[in-house]
Amino acid sequence: MLPRGASSMPPPPNPAAYFPPPRVTLPSGLEILRTYSGAVVFLEILFGTIVWILVASTQIPLPLLQGWVMFVAVTAWFLSIVFLCVFLFGYANRIAVNWNQADFLFHGATFVFYFGAFLLQAATTSLHHFPRKFNSTTQERILADHEYNISIAASIFAFATAVCYGCSTALALRRWRL
Repeated sequence: MLPRGASSMPPPPNPAAYFPPPRVTLPSGLEILRTYSGAVVFLEILFGTIVWILVASTQIPLPLLQGWVMFVAVTAWFLSIVFLCVFLFGYANRIAVNWNQADFLFHGATFVFYFGAFLLQAATTSLHHFPRKFNSTTQERILADHEYNISIAASIFAFATAVCYGCSTALALRRWRL
């Protein structure tokens, strides 16, 4: 027998119960910068900034190759800043996401794209000795000597940034699997 005023229908479910709690193993706030992952993300941002400044300071002799390098460098730089800010301001504890998996997927994909961008930047640098116009009698090169030196530095920093993204991927995989 049901008590007076009661119905046989169960109460509606609590909608908050259907969202899993966020899975975070990295600390929030300034403590993120004291971890290896936080330090490597900071290096990604620093080296990435140097890469796109160096590429932008040349006259972009091969827009197709260096345009992709710029796209990858600026996009990865922006997303890394957003990723770091999510942990700095504590949003990772409020958003119900498996942050360990998201960290691995983000850094893994960015590593692949950044390594490809490094290869394209190195290929652009290697074309230094080729003439700009093949049927011309002048010996104007694709990259002037000053731009060649800048392109070498951009290639080195692009490699360093790709290594940082690779290290972040390895650290994220370790956290995700544990």
